[in-house]
Amino acid sequence: MGEFDLVQQILLAILPVLLALTLHEASRAYVANHLGDNTPEIVNRISLNPLRHIDLIGTVLVPLLTMITGFVFGWGKPVPIDPSKFHNPKRDMLWVASAGLGANLIMLLVWAILLKLGYSMPVTNDYRTPLLGMCGAGIQINTVMLVFNLLPIPPLPGAQIAISLLPPSLAQPLQRLEPWGMFIILGLMLTHVLDAILRPLIKLVYTLVAMLI
Repeated sequence: MGEFDLVQQILLAILPVLLALTLHEASRAYVANHLGDNTPEIVNRISLNPLRHIDLIGTVLVPLLTMITGFVFGWGKPVPIDPSKFHNPKRDMLWVASAGLGANLIMLLVWAILLKLGYSMPVTNDYRTPLLGMCGAGIQINTVMLVFNLLPIPPLPGAQIAISLLPPSLAQPLQRLEPWGMFIILGLMLTHVLDAILRPLIKLVYTLVAMLI
């Protein structure tokens, strides 16, 4: 999105960011409710209304600040989930954790297809350049969310998936890290270790998507 100034980048990223965060959280809420936990329904989180999923810091402030660093990043308000209401908590948490990741993967592929269609439009078309910019933002935010959320750090979905798949001897120590998870993530961000981890993985996803589309 280098051809756009900061204000234009923000405007073009609004729809992709809202869709990425809303569908990620709404998917988790729907699957949790389907598997027996009605907590998301009680708090009105089974909804495509972005206002119900917006987190002031993660949805507004962080995406604006990360645009300066070169890639858009953010998160929505976590969906409250009560695993004790599931019929099989370990298995069902795997599906809930995978739901949000699946939503981001689907949106990533949709934005990539739209990007390819955009490049096929005549250069003289007034909608071509903003469409390409919006598609680029959509690919970026969904890729970053997908890769970041796959990290095995509680309470991220990647850790929930690992806990569901690992034997108890390995799952329990990982689960005990959850109270410290956000501090670990913050530390990785401040020391730029998180950036060093994410960038190669993001490039790998870009390469794979380019091969598929």
